[in-house]
Amino acid sequence: MATKTKKIVRREWTAADVKELRAYSKARTPIVKIAKQTKRSVPSLRMKASSLGIGLGHQR
Repeated sequence: MATKTKKIVRREWTAADVKELRAYSKARTPIVKIAKQTKRSVPSLRMKASSLGIGLGHQR
C-alpha cells in the first residue's frame, strides 16, 4: 500500500480575508498565530502579503 498524501484544498481570498490580513499586519501579530486563526499555511500568508505589498510578522 502506498503512503497517503494529503489532498491540497485551496481557498480563495475574499475581500474580508484581505481586510483581516491587513489588520494583522498593522497589529504586528506573529505569523504563526495568524496562520492558526485564519486556517491558512504560513507560506500562503507570506505569498498573499507579498502580492499586496504588506509586511507580516512581529519583526520585519
